[in-house]
Amino acid sequence: MSRPWEADPGTEFRRRLGKSPQELGNTTDNPDCPDMWELENGDIAVIGRDLTSSLGRRLPEGVSVGADERLVVVPRNMLVAAKRDIPDA
Repeated sequence: MSRPWEADPGTEFRRRLGKSPQELGNTTDNPDCPDMWELENGDIAVIGRDLTSSLGRRLPEGVSVGADERLVVVPRNMLVAAKRDIPDA
């Protein structure tokens, strides 16, 4: 049985959501920085710290992380800065 949604590995990056991690003070100029992007197909790509092994053990009831998924954490100020770029519907 297939899932109702699958990530499209062939899509491209369209635009950054919010401010760059450098603008927010979340990183230096190193390439290992959190970020959020809208993809050409409308999906969202999130670059963050993989905390699947630590937070994944303490998930709320009814929440799960699939074998091909990761629980990723980004700084709060990054999501707040991206709010203006995220449509209401």
